[in-house]
Amino acid sequence: MIKYLKKLSIQLLAILLVLTALIPAANANVIEYSGGVMDEYEYEEVFFLYDIPIKFTGKATVTEKENKNQLTSTYKFTLASPDGHKLTRSVVYVSDLTKHEVKGQTTSNTTVKSYNEKVTLADKTTYTLADYQFSQGSVVDNRPATDYYSGNIIARKIYKKSYKVDKKTIEEEITVRITGENVGYQNFWGSTDTQLIDYEIVTPLGTAFVTNKVSDSKSRVLEYEAHSPSLSSFVGGNSVISTSDMISEYEYDIPYSHYARSGTINLNKKKSPTIERLIVPKFRDIAKHWSKPNIEKLYSLGIFDESSNFFSPDAAMKKDLFTIGVAKAVDLRVMEEKTNKRKTLKKPLFEDLDVKDPNYIYIESALNKGLVNPKNKEKFGAKDSITRAEAVTIIVRSLGLEGRAPTPGYKTKFIDDNKIPNAAKDSIYIASELGLIDPDKKNRINANEVLTRGKASQLLVRYLNFLESDLKQNYRDDILYFD
Repeated sequence: MIKYLKKLSIQLLAILLVLTALIPAANANVIEYSGGVMDEYEYEEVFFLYDIPIKFTGKATVTEKENKNQLTSTYKFTLASPDGHKLTRSVVYVSDLTKHEVKGQTTSNTTVKSYNEKVTLADKTTYTLADYQFSQGSVVDNRPATDYYSGNIIARKIYKKSYKVDKKTIEEEITVRITGENVGYQNFWGSTDTQLIDYEIVTPLGTAFVTNKVSDSKSRVLEYEAHSPSLSSFVGGNSVISTSDMISEYEYDIPYSHYARSGTINLNKKKSPTIERLIVPKFRDIAKHWSKPNIEKLYSLGIFDESSNFFSPDAAMKKDLFTIGVAKAVDLRVMEEKTNKRKTLKKPLFEDLDVKDPNYIYIESALNKGLVNPKNKEKFGAKDSITRAEAVTIIVRSLGLEGRAPTPGYKTKFIDDNKIPNAAKDSIYIASELGLIDPDKKNRINANEVLTRGKASQLLVRYLNFLESDLKQNYRDDILYFD
C-alpha cells in the first residue's frame, strides 16, 4: 500500500492524510442495549427496575476484537447516582460473521458470552442479574459509497432482587423481556446507528413498560471559512468539522409506582467538535463563475487535484476525471488490495488507461465495483465527455440505490422522459427523488447533455451533501420523531 501512496502527488497525499485523521475511530454504535449515551467524559443511562426511574452516570468502556470472522464486543460500566445508588455491569457479546462475497453482503448472529451486573441502592436493596439470554441477527449491505445495515433483537433478563424487612431478607424475581431493532449506515463522511427497544418488566407488584429510542451519529461536514484581511493572497477556504452526538428517549409506564407512574426522560451527549483547515484553491478563471463554491470545495478536498491555475469550468467534464472524483469523494477502498496482486498487474484493464497514473487505482476500483461501464472491450472511454445520464448513473450505483426505482415500465415526471437512456432511467429517477438533480425551467432533465466541469462540480457537491446530511436525517430524525 505504501508503494502506491508514494505515487500520489504531494498535495493529494497531504489532503488524504488530513482526511484519514478525521475519520471516526469506529462506526457509530449505540452503547450496548440499555439506551445509554456518552461523550468523551461520561456515560449516562436510566434504570427502571425500581418503582421510580434512576439516572446513573459514570464510566463506560467498549472494546472490540475481530478474529476469523468472529467479533467480540466487551462493555464495562461503573456508574452511580446522586442519591448514592451504584451500578456495575460487564457484558461480552460474540458475533459470528458470514461474508457473502457474491451478494456483497455480510450477515451476523450475536449471542451473549458472559455477563455480570449488580445494582445496589442506597438502602442496601440489590438487583443481581441471574440469567441473560440474548440473540441478535443483522445484515449489512456493503455498497461502494455506503454500508447499510439492519438488525433485530430478542432478549430476556432475570434479576434477583434482595432487600430486608425487619432484619429478614426477602428475595424476589424480576423478568425483563426485550425486543427491538436497529438500523444504520456508515460511509466516509459519517455514520448513524439508531436503536428502538421495548422492555416489558415483570415484577411481583405488576408489569412496567419502557420504550427506548437511542441514536448515535458521527458526521463530517464541509464549511467555508472567510479570510478577513484584504491584503492577502486568498479570501477564504474550507474546513472539515467533525462532530459526534448521541440522543436517547425513554417513555415509561410503571402502574404500580407511587411516585412516577409514567413519563418521558431525554438524554443527550455531544463530543467536542474538531476542525481541520484544508488547502486554499487559487484558480484564476472561476472568480465570477456560478459554480465557484463547488469547485473550491472539491479542490480543497483533493477530489480535483489540478496543477494549473485555470480550471476551465465551462469545458466538458471527461469520463475518467468524473469517475476519479466520485471514487475520491467516498474514499473507495482502493488501498485494500493485496500488494502481490498489484505487482502481477502488467497492463491496464483498458488500452486508454495507464497503470502508472497515480489515479488509475480509482478507476480500476470503480470498474471492479460496477460503478461505471467501459466504452467497449478495448477502451474505457477515458477522454470521452460525460453526459448527465452517465454521471448520475455512477453516483447512484455508488450509493447502491438503483434497485429502489419502480417496476420497469414506469415514466419519470420529466417531459423528455423518452430521451432518457434505458440504462440510466432508474438512476435518473432515484437521483431526482434524492434531490441530487433538478429539471430545467421547462421540466426537462436533459439526460444526454454533456456536463461542463462546473455542472459536474455541482453534482458532486450535492452528492457529498447527501452523504453528510441526508442519510443522517433519514436514519435518525425521521425515525425518532416521525416514525
